[in-house]
Amino acid sequence: MVDVLIENPMLLLFVVAATGYLIGGLSIGGFRLGVAAVLFVGLAIGSLDPEMRLPDVIFQLGLIVFVYTVGLAGGPGFFAAFRRKGLRDNVFVLAVIVGAAGLVVAAARLFDLTGGQAAGLLSGSLTNTPALAGVLQTITETTSAAQLDAAIAEPVVAYSVAYPMGVLAMILAIFVLQRLWHIDYAAEAHGLRDLGVVGEELQDRTVRVAHDLGAVTVSELMKQPVFQHVLFGRLRRDDHLEVVTGRTTIAPGDVVSVIGADDDVARVIEHLGEASDEALMLDRAEIDFRRIFVSSNDVVGRRLRDLRLSERFGAVVTRLRRGDVDVLAEPHMVLQPGDRVRVVAPRDNMAAVTSFFGDSYRSLSEIDVGVFGLGIALGLLVGLIPIPLPGGTTFELGLAGGPLVVGLIVGALGRTGPIVWQLPYNANLTLRQVGVILFLAGVGTRSGYSFASTFADGGLVIFFAGAVITSLAAVVTLVVGHKVLKISMSVLSGMLAGLQTQPAVLAFAGEQAGTELPNLGYAAVYPVATISKILIAQILLTSLP
Repeated sequence: MVDVLIENPMLLLFVVAATGYLIGGLSIGGFRLGVAAVLFVGLAIGSLDPEMRLPDVIFQLGLIVFVYTVGLAGGPGFFAAFRRKGLRDNVFVLAVIVGAAGLVVAAARLFDLTGGQAAGLLSGSLTNTPALAGVLQTITETTSAAQLDAAIAEPVVAYSVAYPMGVLAMILAIFVLQRLWHIDYAAEAHGLRDLGVVGEELQDRTVRVAHDLGAVTVSELMKQPVFQHVLFGRLRRDDHLEVVTGRTTIAPGDVVSVIGADDDVARVIEHLGEASDEALMLDRAEIDFRRIFVSSNDVVGRRLRDLRLSERFGAVVTRLRRGDVDVLAEPHMVLQPGDRVRVVAPRDNMAAVTSFFGDSYRSLSEIDVGVFGLGIALGLLVGLIPIPLPGGTTFELGLAGGPLVVGLIVGALGRTGPIVWQLPYNANLTLRQVGVILFLAGVGTRSGYSFASTFADGGLVIFFAGAVITSLAAVVTLVVGHKVLKISMSVLSGMLAGLQTQPAVLAFAGEQAGTELPNLGYAAVYPVATISKILIAQILLTSLP
């Protein structure tokens, strides 16, 4: 069977993927590895034979697709999150990495490790392949041909031994501490709804207006803090029912429907008057409502306010459903393919509104391969750009950094002229899942044999040193970040994955949180984490004997 798998890499890929996925779905005491189990199945199967490894192109393709789709999904919320606490978060992550480097130096002194082994230990315990690549480049340029093979072996062996625990320890730290702290991911998501990547439980309540608000329009009213997280749907004045638009004024005696989170709606009711038992939202005699798929390229990538729905159709969008969650359809939101909008409009105009948004599920199942390929190509080109570092060396963002950066930028843009960069939500999730499985299966089988053989040949010291370094880095990041800096566990687990520059940890964090928030944390610190680890690994290589 071993020979069959070696001779048939596609069979090997799907054996690893299927077995890992089945094992990842098993729950033991409430703990599930999820998709990360594919990595450990790959390690186990790869340890059987040195030739039991998937072609590099599978690992690379998976990595590229995964980070690019993460960038697309996280782009809209990334820049908002970075403006909030971006500098603080990056300084914090940098401090943790420097602390981990200090532990590596201590381990090198204690166990008499060489500079090459120390650099490999840092790269493996913090799972950063670009750092290892930089170390190998420096060794190649500064070592004689006679000593080159032995010099290269030191960081590679240390990296391969420390790498697996560099993944597993991070996953275990997230799992244990979220249980210990009784993390409520749903509550965290509600508190971070302004980032636009999490849903909320929305209420549709009817209010009888008793207070005089003055002769102000709804547009002016929405600028007041109490009204900033709600929308108005219908208004009944005397016997006339109409859709509330920005030009509408609200007067005592009116009956209006208010949509928003429960606590926000409660404040608005208190401000306007009193709750009414009348189900205004169910009166469909004159005003109708409908859920409509966003599939037309004319609206994708545009802000709701720019569509001028009230002027064109006398309509208003009250809710936007992206994936499995509803969010309040605020005017600044940018539509993505696959969104479902809840539209309130006069019955006679509903067909025109539906046509305007597209409402074609079939078109959402088709990916624009040209645009998708263009985005990845741009990412790969950016990854090839040499970036100068102190000391005359350079580094590249590579296969992981380039596509991630470009994905964040074009994801935030949404569209450029006629080019729509965003993917339908379901297509993005599918490609992301396929990408991470290819990546984990590839890296697992690549590392399995060297890990097992090196461990058996006396790699215990490096293994345990790497495990301690990774575990301390994970615990310090989570404890200080959550308890001292008050960062939500959803975002912080993504930051931990970004510190580790590790897609497997990000995939696990995303499964635990059930939102896109870990992606924001990952993307916010990934560039600084990558650059700093490349620099520090070079320093360890050249400063230790």
